[in-house]
Amino acid sequence: MVQPFNKSSMDSLSYFNNKTVWITGASSGIGKALAKKVSEAKNVHLVLSSRSQAKLEDVKKLCSNADSTIIIPLDLAAHNDLDEAFDNNYELLSKVDVVFHNAGISQRSLTIETDFDVYKKLMDVNYLGTVALTLKLLPIFKKRNSGHFAVTSSSAGKFGVPMRSGYSASKFALHGFFEALRAEINYSDIEITMICPGYISTDISKHSLTADGTAQGTMDDAQLNGMSVDQCVDQMLSAVSKKKAEAYIGGFKESKIAIFVSRIFPGLFRKIIAKSKVT
Repeated sequence: MVQPFNKSSMDSLSYFNNKTVWITGASSGIGKALAKKVSEAKNVHLVLSSRSQAKLEDVKKLCSNADSTIIIPLDLAAHNDLDEAFDNNYELLSKVDVVFHNAGISQRSLTIETDFDVYKKLMDVNYLGTVALTLKLLPIFKKRNSGHFAVTSSSAGKFGVPMRSGYSASKFALHGFFEALRAEINYSDIEITMICPGYISTDISKHSLTADGTAQGTMDDAQLNGMSVDQCVDQMLSAVSKKKAEAYIGGFKESKIAIFVSRIFPGLFRKIIAKSKVT
């Protein structure tokens, strides 16, 4: 079992020195905190993406290397537009050394009540959008035999969670895709780190899709009382700098015990998760 990481990201920043780092979902939450922290690395060049250019401009102002930070607005659900966005910025994006596949949306709804379009949007953003960008970067990484995919999954990508059937499915899909890719490129120096946060104190639950596709609009108690986003980012950067295959980040209950029990005692875990109150 992969162990959690407690080393401060300040000791991990040297990995990003003189690199070009692309962060999707950079306008808020974990992505915003990643941008601020990684910008402290020496001579690092940042590329920040999300749907909102205005929010990205605000994040850029918080970065230590604002002069060498570039904004590329992207909507991962608009797959047909991703090729154009990538090709229009090819000179820059072909220099990317590390990509944080961080963009994503969550869900809070019972399966039986959830519209199919909600499932489609979750897969379009969380899975297919990430795959589309990976397919653009992979030939570049392969040609120079270097590059690092850092993928924000979730503890819900390791076991199914009530009220998150579509979200869990999209994160499970990421693991399947990147584990297969890892096996295919095992001979190379291309790295893949799967990052599985538990409850982190961000606004993700506010933006989570409900049964009809509208945002929940409120913060879950578990999210509110979760690990701080800065502590999460510290552990993420430590895992990436160590080139770990997988990292579990968050509270002891959901990111350590739950994953361990689901692997070793799957029957017991199914009973526990079925009786749990998950919000």
